[in-house]
Amino acid sequence: MSLRSYKIVIPARFASTRLPAKLLSEVNGKPLLFYTWQSAQQAQASEVVIATDDKRIFDVAKDFGASVVMTGADHQSGTDRIAEVSRIFNWVGDEIVVNLQGDEPLTPPEILDQVAANLQKNPACAMATLCTPINNEEDWQNPNIVKVIRDHLHQAVYFSRAAIPFCREKSEQVLLQQQQFRHVGIYAYRVALLQAFSRWQPSPLEKIERLEQLRVLYYGQKIHVDIAKALPGHGVDTEEDLQLLREAIQK
Repeated sequence: MSLRSYKIVIPARFASTRLPAKLLSEVNGKPLLFYTWQSAQQAQASEVVIATDDKRIFDVAKDFGASVVMTGADHQSGTDRIAEVSRIFNWVGDEIVVNLQGDEPLTPPEILDQVAANLQKNPACAMATLCTPINNEEDWQNPNIVKVIRDHLHQAVYFSRAAIPFCREKSEQVLLQQQQFRHVGIYAYRVALLQAFSRWQPSPLEKIERLEQLRVLYYGQKIHVDIAKALPGHGVDTEEDLQLLREAIQK
């Protein structure tokens, strides 16, 4: 399977708790969503689709030339929304789809290609994602930063908001530092996994941690986790993030 055969779907909801309508926020003359789409266009995907539940986003995306599709308003996660897109387009079970959140406009295109290529190279896995090393205590203890533990095959053992793994002996601090990884929320899925995911009930661990990727592990599927080749840009959740994005785009 060639790398160009993969798809990128950008889930784009209008509602946002902390920054309402943020995907349509003006950034140097264009909507924020445009920059996310532009980043995806620079990757090697054969197709980029914006999936939304709101006519306002649909119309704006059409205006800047994107392929956009309307999806249901009752999806509990971006993964469920992408599963609907795969059904709309009749994508086959072994097709690979990458999830790029609409509020991640500074995502380097090379890591979109990386996560798709990793899933292609690991047929035992139904899903792939990325991580970066954690090198400070503040991030390590921050529950808003998701941590991941990998095995020797670079497959996920567990994701948590807690500071895992726990280091029992102080003599193992150096070893601990080598195992501290921050999860980067970019996913590649096989379409067959997407369809199964939308049928599975949310798992107890997923509900406790509020991490949907735990549903995949709970139902016995494998997730490949690689260290990102480039640092992902900061997402946009607040007015301060929006201003930082404007400054970054100007530069």
